[in-house]
Amino acid sequence: MKSPVTDEAEYKRLKRREFLKLLPLAAAGVVFIPPWRDKLFEAGLAFTDKVNAAVFRPDHLAKVYSDAEVAPLERFPLNFYDVADPEVDLAAWRLKVDGLVKQPGDYALGDIAALPKYTQNVKHVCVEGWDVIGNFGGARIADFLNKVGADTSAKYLYVECADDYYESLDMQTALHPQSLLCYEMYGKPLERVHGAPLGIRAPTKIGYKQAKYLTSIRVTNVLQKRGYWEDQGYDWYYGL
Repeated sequence: MKSPVTDEAEYKRLKRREFLKLLPLAAAGVVFIPPWRDKLFEAGLAFTDKVNAAVFRPDHLAKVYSDAEVAPLERFPLNFYDVADPEVDLAAWRLKVDGLVKQPGDYALGDIAALPKYTQNVKHVCVEGWDVIGNFGGARIADFLNKVGADTSAKYLYVECADDYYESLDMQTALHPQSLLCYEMYGKPLERVHGAPLGIRAPTKIGYKQAKYLTSIRVTNVLQKRGYWEDQGYDWYYGL
């Protein structure tokens, strides 16, 4: 017969083993309890954002492709939030700039096009699982922020769009040398269905960060809204 001490130790060992067996079930149960599920999901997204931000390298470029690898414009997928054409009055269009800038105001497309133009063959990666290589041209966001006297020590660049879409970028991404205020595709002005007259093209980010039909830009340290899809539960940072 085992001693009482041995019996007690064995009992504790067995209980501990049974407890460990039940941990996966307990975890699964927590996931299906709405308040806990939502908190775990939010915590997971926040952790992912922190990791992505920590490994971001401002001087690391997204891959640039040869002209032969670029998909024809007619095969570039149309992906939009509400409508393919929010019927922007292109002649009257102005970009409203406010927030932490020395020169707020309304800027014409010509003010942006007067900045040095950069073109790049880069990949658009959609969260739905497809990707496509396209040719894009425009002014660096960094150059435009410098033009308006933006405080680039601020945390965020927040944008709103003619179709009521909205999005935000961390300032490091906004200042990245490949992040453009895009007004051309394939050497021609943006077509309406592709976001005319102006959009964001940041190839270090997932597709839904590429806002189209821009109407306003704000430099800020506070985000009341993070982004349309992010406010539905998607990752905010989502670097590639």
